[in-house]
Amino acid sequence: MGESVNIIINGKEMSFDSDRKLMDVLRNDCKCKSVKDGCSEGACGTCTVLIDGKPTKACIQTIGRLQGKSVQTIEGFTQREKDVYSHAFAVAGAVQCGFCIPGMVICAKSLIDKNNNPTRLEIVAAIKNNICRCTGYKKIIDAIELAAKMIRENIDVKDYKGKVKLGDRNIARIDAKEKALGTGEYCDDVEIDGMLYGVAVRTKYPRAKILKIDTSEAKALKGVVDVITAKDLPGAKKIGHIFHDWDVLIGEGETTRFIADGLALIVAEDEATAKKARDLVKVEYEELPLVRNPEEAMKADAPLVHEERESNLLTHERLVKGNADEVIAKSKYKVTRHYELPWTEHAFMEAEVAVAMPFNDGIFIYSSDQSVYDTKREVSMALGIEPDKVVVENKYVGGGFGGKEDMSVQHYAAIMAYRTKRPVKFKLTRQESINWHPKRHPMSIDMTTACDENGILTAMKATLITDAGAYASLSGPVLQRACTHAAGPYNYQVIDIEGKSFYTNNPPTGPFRGFGVPQSCFATEMNINLLAEMCGLDPWEIRYRNAIRPGQVLPNYQIADEATGLVETLEAVKDIYYNNKNVGIACALKNSGVGVGLPDTGRVRLVVEDEKVHVYSAASCIGQGIATVLYQIVGETLDLDDDKIIIHQPNTATSPDSGTTSGSRQTLITGEACKRACEELKKELDKGKTLKDLEGKEFYGEWLTITDKMGVDKPHPVSHVAYSYATQVCILNDDGTIQKIVAAHDIGKAINPIALEGQIEGGVVMSLGYALTEKFPLENCVPKVKFGTLGLFRADKTPDVESIIIEKPGVPYGYGATGIGEISSIPTAPAVALAYYKFNGEFQTELPLKNTPYSK
Repeated sequence: MGESVNIIINGKEMSFDSDRKLMDVLRNDCKCKSVKDGCSEGACGTCTVLIDGKPTKACIQTIGRLQGKSVQTIEGFTQREKDVYSHAFAVAGAVQCGFCIPGMVICAKSLIDKNNNPTRLEIVAAIKNNICRCTGYKKIIDAIELAAKMIRENIDVKDYKGKVKLGDRNIARIDAKEKALGTGEYCDDVEIDGMLYGVAVRTKYPRAKILKIDTSEAKALKGVVDVITAKDLPGAKKIGHIFHDWDVLIGEGETTRFIADGLALIVAEDEATAKKARDLVKVEYEELPLVRNPEEAMKADAPLVHEERESNLLTHERLVKGNADEVIAKSKYKVTRHYELPWTEHAFMEAEVAVAMPFNDGIFIYSSDQSVYDTKREVSMALGIEPDKVVVENKYVGGGFGGKEDMSVQHYAAIMAYRTKRPVKFKLTRQESINWHPKRHPMSIDMTTACDENGILTAMKATLITDAGAYASLSGPVLQRACTHAAGPYNYQVIDIEGKSFYTNNPPTGPFRGFGVPQSCFATEMNINLLAEMCGLDPWEIRYRNAIRPGQVLPNYQIADEATGLVETLEAVKDIYYNNKNVGIACALKNSGVGVGLPDTGRVRLVVEDEKVHVYSAASCIGQGIATVLYQIVGETLDLDDDKIIIHQPNTATSPDSGTTSGSRQTLITGEACKRACEELKKELDKGKTLKDLEGKEFYGEWLTITDKMGVDKPHPVSHVAYSYATQVCILNDDGTIQKIVAAHDIGKAINPIALEGQIEGGVVMSLGYALTEKFPLENCVPKVKFGTLGLFRADKTPDVESIIIEKPGVPYGYGATGIGEISSIPTAPAVALAYYKFNGEFQTELPLKNTPYSK
């Protein structure tokens, strides 16, 4: 224990032990939950507070350094400040997952208090030490600019009141204000009387036989409530979304598969005791040879990552249409290249947290995930109880991007609570999160693309090899989507695409914004650039000649529907492309929904209570804004005012299963289900009934998409119910830095244009990192990176992103909105790579690109 130190927190003098961290004091003693724990390493900025007016990261400040200093959090703002900042961030569209936003608001106040008329460059400088993974920063800058104007000109806050409609730029996200002020609850903000804290003992080696686990000293430590090893597990030893291959815990005599495998769970009265007990667990290992990559995994004498399998091959895909070898041989021009695409860390701002508690004779869980029903299913497996005995509710989710589809903490918290019969919080440190959750697949691609003398594409052949890591996650569907999209959004039908995914002892790989398509799109677009040179066309023209048009046939033999707008996206950027010197361009398509014959259903339940329409759906909002989409669909369909619609958090006890938030599916599929539920309610209103007359009535909407399986014997199968299309252009300055990205997107219908722009901006900036700066180094299967060294883009390095939204009708569902979350990040990297090829003449086949101003 250190000495007692006096500090002033939000105007009140208080005393704390000098050894404690400021963030601990603020969150746990002062209940200032606006101070978010993003990394505890001083890297992300989510915990930013004002110390004597200066923005400072609370996670690395000890109380002993703060004698007599004044600390301010958003809780200490005046009501006028709270009103202005929350309004500005809401109407500017600056809030997505929201986890970083309180820290941004703190930086904004510090700046505006000193300078209430800042330039955009001054705003950028003020937030450059705070990372946002969702927004691309542009709308955060807009929000701070607006807040300064409101304060400078003493403008009153006037929130939107009136009819809720689609396409209205005045309608802000319904969760934006409380996220901006930090009052909206994330899992780590949950406090329950008598709550215990859990940690995991993890393996020292990626692949080793566990000879002995000695937990005696940990069990003897005062404050330890339970120590759990594999032999104590109440249910299944393995769980998983598709393949049940992910070990809950590795027991004595068993072999670990990657560096984050759990060996034991510790439950204690407080977090410090749990961590101390974890260090007392003694493990004896027999280190074993590693499988480091797919090349090693496919060798005949390779160790088996999963001993029960015949080989390390996880999944194999083959798509053949026509005779590609024959057509390529007869084509005028052909190009073959090998591409290497890297690992990528999701780097969502909120690390994984869950809170579980006994509930009747089962378990209730507050979770931060992408599907409460997936969590329900897998937790019930881990507990060995019926799914009906597990209830899961989403708190706000601080980003996901695919990285929160797999179980990470939910089943651990549930097991602990189930055994101790007390509430338990289980939270990953940032480094545990980096080591644990599945990454974007590294991918090796050999691709040949051919065209005729006029630049018309004729055929392509490709081999894709991916590293699945230690567990399956969704490696199969990701590989499948990479293969089905590898030919691009173009009008030719001869393809031969083979994909293989191999188990290794690396961290697992799984869904990441784009679901395998950013990798295959990069290879496709780069090959097309070389073909353009061969046949004397420029990159815009070759894409325009080959762009898929309504009624034509995609390479997967699906007929392009009337909503197909790739040509329009190309036309939208034509002048921009031709009027700039060092410019790159790329196109993409991305499916909406699971497709390929798999069940894919949206469901929504409406309940009329107190003359309001209450909306229940299990569609997780991970920052993309599905709650606001449903709010607007209800308002549009039923012609309701803003105060008549209440959106509830996903909860398996009250919300019907709306499927996983993945595959750009929720806006279209759950949106259509919501529209159908509204139409049932509207039938009653059209009969002259009022909401008061309908008190207590329920209305249900469901939409099951109908698609065809892979390889089905049909001339024109429907692989997916809809696609979105995009063309992006990268413009370089004379010094090689990026001046601007112009992103033209055909999304069918813009339900919330400002949120849509935010998704485009965020997706582009995320893929600028993929293209230029982000690295995920591994050494003998162990990540050698911290959050602060991932290479994430910050505001002062981020170029302008100009969004061009193209609304092309034709999809008869969900008001025609086809999704933006994934496609926004797909064509960016090849557009950037082409711009640098034009700039320096270096054709690069690996990411991140070398020899740019952004290279380290």
